[in-house]
Amino acid sequence: MNLNNRRIPKTIAIDGPAASGKSTLGKSLADFLGYLFFDTGVMYRAVTWLALNRHISIADEDKITDLAENCLIDIRPPSVDDGRDNDILVDEIEVTWEIRSPEVDSNVSPVSAYPGVRAALTEQQRRIGQRGQVVMVGRDIGTVVLPDAELKIFLVASAEERARRRYKQLSEHNLPADYDQILSIVKQRDRIDSTRDVAPLRASSDALVLDSDKIDAQGVLNKVIEIITFGKATKPQNET
Repeated sequence: MNLNNRRIPKTIAIDGPAASGKSTLGKSLADFLGYLFFDTGVMYRAVTWLALNRHISIADEDKITDLAENCLIDIRPPSVDDGRDNDILVDEIEVTWEIRSPEVDSNVSPVSAYPGVRAALTEQQRRIGQRGQVVMVGRDIGTVVLPDAELKIFLVASAEERARRRYKQLSEHNLPADYDQILSIVKQRDRIDSTRDVAPLRASSDALVLDSDKIDAQGVLNKVIEIITFGKATKPQNET
């Protein structure tokens, strides 16, 4: 598709629940546009992994916040062609797939709900986003991190479909995976993320809501490119 005659949004925010396809869409769209891809969720996962690795109780808000304020999280271009979007390093330790484990899955929502943790990480996310030419992915990008993003997308899918995707991803990388456990975690995370006091998961009023339950990744990408190309993102729209 020819985008030469369109003003491409400089900042694109993609939000949605766990495993809805946000990262896949964000990475593909960023590659298509030549933009920076930034999945903000890796920051919260990295803090969670670090707490678990250091045997710090996830319930200890003060210590978890201190970790978020003082650890060094780095995101680099992928060094291995194994399906990863980036290399994720925490204090120079490469933890790209470790932060995708079921243990991190089941603990990351409480960590991401702590106000101090969110404050420590949100400012860094916002600075990156304000540089422009970025596709930023998370749960509160369009509502909190980049409320002035020129294009906002809220991607949804059923809990069952999202659990299936996560199970497949873990299995492909020889990591422990149990579908029923993953489904339970996905539903639990949905409840926590949607009801937390700080930056709850929700679509902003000007977001375009897309349902990826019955559309493959390429189909979702094609829809977003069509929106950018033909300027159909001026009003919120639900895809069923």
